[in-house]
Amino acid sequence: MVKTWVDQPIHFIDFEGSATSGIVEFGVVTLRRGQIAETRTRLCQASGRITAEDAAVHGLREPELGDAVPFNEEWEYFAGLRETGPLAAHFAHMENHLLKTVWAYPRSAPDFARPGKIATEWGPWIDTGRLYPQFFPALGDGKLEELVVAGGLQKELDSLAAHCPAGRRQYHAALYDALGGALLLRTLLQRPEFAAATIPWLLQMSTLDGGKRDALRQGDLF
Repeated sequence: MVKTWVDQPIHFIDFEGSATSGIVEFGVVTLRRGQIAETRTRLCQASGRITAEDAAVHGLREPELGDAVPFNEEWEYFAGLRETGPLAAHFAHMENHLLKTVWAYPRSAPDFARPGKIATEWGPWIDTGRLYPQFFPALGDGKLEELVVAGGLQKELDSLAAHCPAGRRQYHAALYDALGGALLLRTLLQRPEFAAATIPWLLQMSTLDGGKRDALRQGDLF
C-alpha cells in the first residue's frame, strides 16, 4: 500500500538571518498525522554583521543576541530532523542555503524522494512557496502573508502564535513564519484533490527545474 503524506512526519523550518549574519533565529514546526505536533525556536548569536536592512526585516540586532548560543550547536537536532522526515519551507532555497553554510551535509538519512534509498543532502525540500503558485496562480506570487490571509488562516495562525516567544509573534519571526507555512501545507493537503498526495510527489512538485523534477520521478508516485 502506498503511503500518503500523513504517514510521514514533515518538519517545516524557517530561518531569520542572511549570508552576512548567519542564522540568528530558527523556528521548526513538526507535522505528524497532518497535525501540528511539536514546535521549537530560539535566537542564535550572529556569526557576522547584522546589516541595518536585515534588522529592519526581522527586528533582531547584535546586542540582544550576544549571549545567545550559536546556531552551530544545533547539529544533533537538525541532523535528527533530516533522519525522521523531509524538511519543508516557504521558498526553501534560502533555508537550504543557510543550512548548508553551517553544515554542508547531514548524516546519511532516508531519501524521501526515492523510498528505500539513502541520501546525504538536506534536500529536496517540500516548498509551499512553489506549490501554491502552481496550483493557485490567481493568489499571486506566493508571499507567505498574502497566502495566509487569502486562505482564511490568519486567525488560526494568531492563535498558534502562543507557541512563539513574546515579542516574536509576527511575520518575519522564525517560528511564526514556520507556523504559517505549516498551516498552508496542511490546508493544501487536506483538500480532496490532494488528500492522497505522497511525499515523493510533493518533493517533485516543489522542484521547478524540469531536469531535476524528472530525476526525482520514479514511476507513478501520485
